[in-house]
Amino acid sequence: MKNSFFILSLLLVFNLTFSQKKEDQLTEQKIDNYIKEVIAINEIPGVALGVVKDGKVIYEKYFGKAVLEENKAVDKNTAFKLFSTTKLITNIGVFQLIEKGKLSLEDPISKYIDNLPNEWQTIQVKNLLSHSSGLPNIIRFEDIKITMSFDEKMAILAKKPMEFVTGNEYSYNQTNYLFLTKIMEKITSITFENYILQNQFPAIQSGIYFSSNFGENRPNSVPRYNYNIETKKYVRSTSNFGYDAHSANGLNITLQNFIRWNENLDKDVYLNKETKYSMWKPFTFANNTDRFAYGWEIVPVNKILSYGFTGGNETAFRKFPDNKLTIIFLANGHKYSNLYVQSQVINHVASIVDKSLTDEYYLAGEKINQNFLKLNIEEAKQNYLDTKKSHPDWDFEYRLNIIGYTLIDHGRISDGIKVLELNTIENPKSGNAFDSLADGYFRNNQFEISKENYKKSLELKPDNANAKEMLAKIDKLLEKKS
Repeated sequence: MKNSFFILSLLLVFNLTFSQKKEDQLTEQKIDNYIKEVIAINEIPGVALGVVKDGKVIYEKYFGKAVLEENKAVDKNTAFKLFSTTKLITNIGVFQLIEKGKLSLEDPISKYIDNLPNEWQTIQVKNLLSHSSGLPNIIRFEDIKITMSFDEKMAILAKKPMEFVTGNEYSYNQTNYLFLTKIMEKITSITFENYILQNQFPAIQSGIYFSSNFGENRPNSVPRYNYNIETKKYVRSTSNFGYDAHSANGLNITLQNFIRWNENLDKDVYLNKETKYSMWKPFTFANNTDRFAYGWEIVPVNKILSYGFTGGNETAFRKFPDNKLTIIFLANGHKYSNLYVQSQVINHVASIVDKSLTDEYYLAGEKINQNFLKLNIEEAKQNYLDTKKSHPDWDFEYRLNIIGYTLIDHGRISDGIKVLELNTIENPKSGNAFDSLADGYFRNNQFEISKENYKKSLELKPDNANAKEMLAKIDKLLEKKS
């Protein structure tokens, strides 16, 4: 009897193990098939994808080319540029100082940075992290060169107008992270780079470094590739944001090192649990409409909250704390840079790994993107209309707008205009939809119909300054023709 019970127990364990292994293989195959399709549709040069579930790495794979010119494959030693996903690492650095009592979210930035304009004196550390500072965005001004010293940059930036009243709203702004850099350096008395490496990557000897020179060539690293619409080829980026941008977009890291960083975050190595969760609390914006945490984007997926950030329209990191799931997507370029492929990958892979994270709205939006890219325009339109018929409450205005412009930018002008026309039919009260359609017609030299749509946009949105400017421009062009 005892032997029979033992044998039955062994069989049960074997069956459970076999079933779990089979399920894991099925999940892996689904992710493989999906990511290969994404790479093909978007013509992405190289990708690294990592998935961590319940503290275990359940998926870590590498695809495509790291360096096109050398035909060099992406592998575990490939360091990807994180672009703005770097900000997550910077956020941890800030909260490490907060946890040690060396910094407070309520501290005015004037406590650490000298000679600030009066308007900036009451801006607090929390406003920098939440992008609610209202500061002028340093990257928007051509007269501020990356070769200038910090003091020289500040002398010019201080004369620029504030964007809005501090705390009122969310507006993504690189000045915020420049100031966070200077605050951290003031407190620690070492460079930002050394502070981050010492406190978050102390044991790592390779596969991580800081550089905001996107065209820089280093061993085992990827350059950034931009797709040239005219030549239909990828070219290396020559963008260089300089040393002062390291906290905003400068980290280069391998997928394995990023996975280890996430493991330490999960195990409360960097921050205790209370501090960590305080980062993810929504900031209270005065407009009561925007939603963002302290340096982390908040994304509800099937009503379950996730936290992370994306960078350069090419990288993404997202945590689903309640589901004990983290997904990391790294790429070195993609053809359709405005379609937020990185975010779609996170949402889709999450749905494969954990069924409770299946968000039909997000998945439908991704499918709409893919259909307009790979199918003929009439078939793609019909698929879109079928989706809307099943879910008339789903809003795709912004998505259709981006798809229309993407097609136009890639030489499919007629198809792009048809998508923008569809958007005005779907959203007949949207001044923005008619403004975009008018722009499409204008780019196609259809000035009369462009004029009609700008007028329609102005009727719906009387404060549309762009429509007023374009109507004046079109009138001059038509006058010359006559």
